[in-house]
Amino acid sequence: MKKIKVEKERVRLLNDRPVLEKGKYVLYWMQQSQRVNYNHALEYAALKANELELPLLVVFGLMDNYPEANLRHYHFMLEGLKDTADQLSNRNISFILKKGFPPDIAKEFAADAAIVFCDMGYLRHQRIWRKQVSDGVSCRVVQVESDAVVPVEIASSKAEYAARTIRRKIWLHANLFIVPLDKVKLNHSSLDLKFKNTLSLNDIEALLGSLKLDTSVGKVDSFFKGGPTEAKKRLEYFIAKKLDLYVENRNHPYKDDISYMSMYLHFGQISPVEILLEIQKHQKENVDSYVEELLIRRELSINFVYYTSDYDCFSFLPEWAKNTLEKHKADERPHRYSLKQLEMSKTHDPYWNAAMDEMKYTGFMHNYMRMYWGKKILEWSDTPDKAYKNLVYLNNKYFLDGRDPVSYANIGWIFGLHDRPWGERPIYGTVRTMVASGLERKTNPKAYIEKVNILKEKALKKED
Repeated sequence: MKKIKVEKERVRLLNDRPVLEKGKYVLYWMQQSQRVNYNHALEYAALKANELELPLLVVFGLMDNYPEANLRHYHFMLEGLKDTADQLSNRNISFILKKGFPPDIAKEFAADAAIVFCDMGYLRHQRIWRKQVSDGVSCRVVQVESDAVVPVEIASSKAEYAARTIRRKIWLHANLFIVPLDKVKLNHSSLDLKFKNTLSLNDIEALLGSLKLDTSVGKVDSFFKGGPTEAKKRLEYFIAKKLDLYVENRNHPYKDDISYMSMYLHFGQISPVEILLEIQKHQKENVDSYVEELLIRRELSINFVYYTSDYDCFSFLPEWAKNTLEKHKADERPHRYSLKQLEMSKTHDPYWNAAMDEMKYTGFMHNYMRMYWGKKILEWSDTPDKAYKNLVYLNNKYFLDGRDPVSYANIGWIFGLHDRPWGERPIYGTVRTMVASGLERKTNPKAYIEKVNILKEKALKKED
């Protein structure tokens, strides 16, 4: 039989409870890694299920009030879960969706499990949830990390200062983890297991209507469809049509020579390992640039939130950044905008307004414009602290890939995180600035405005 490789460094025992002989199944409590392909937690659980001669059951807890999530996020996620459930069924694995607080759902199904497996999350509430489950069940709980290439604690034991300080550490281990992961063939099916009060994914609109959600932010299905199948299609299209242009065009927001993988990575609908294996089959220059973003920059962000308890608060900033922003806190600000004005794209800057519109209407913003968008909020807010709060609010409300290690690190970068001091200027102090003339010099922001207007028109037509 072919050996299925799940690296031992990905596996962590969360409690010291036994594997229960009376268990009816092996349980995989899925939350972060919402996929079948390249899901190390799933395959490790499948190996254990075969060893114990038990079926494997996958359970997902669906709550109304997931932190800062709204209709936009739920719709994208449920599209993905429907795709994942279908793929699991093809492997004779039952996927159970049940309404409730995720740790409570996990504990409910753990009552009849021999052993519980879970994937790994990096944010505060995700880590708290896994502890609640491991402390609250009578069987063994095993966590398997699958959403970082190099497990976060293997890459580094501390919060890293910048990309240059983590790059060597990641590459020291990366090739051990950028390896194919085969699927385990299950010896026993769980499709005949029956449970009460579960939810159906056959009618996503009806399911959304049954939840108490924030509906102030609409779906973006005109632009992005959720799910592992869609993620793979987008990756294949990027490699075939866009990868050759990546280095040349990645900083031109009026073009579309980017992968759009961030939202699929956010919901765990595609594995970074799978992306790397596919991308590395191709020519070098553009691959190296893309790998730098996916591997080094993304995993620097994971390192940041994992080792920084206040990752979503102004307090975490490097001392030099806090000091220089405090020094310039009282500087005259030629333009000041309230959160409402920002949210309505009502500023004097047409480039910024276009970026805000792209975010509102599509759930995405080109990364080059994200930097400019954030820097201007810092410049136009009464205080740096208020600017930070406004950025977190807008980021988490509108972006499909918000509420995420990468987006929290991106916000921090606006204020000096993972950067260095630059020449001193009003308002910013020695924190890096971005100006409209720089956009005009380096790219074509007027063409970007035209692009966003087309996207906005498409979204408004859909609403009608």
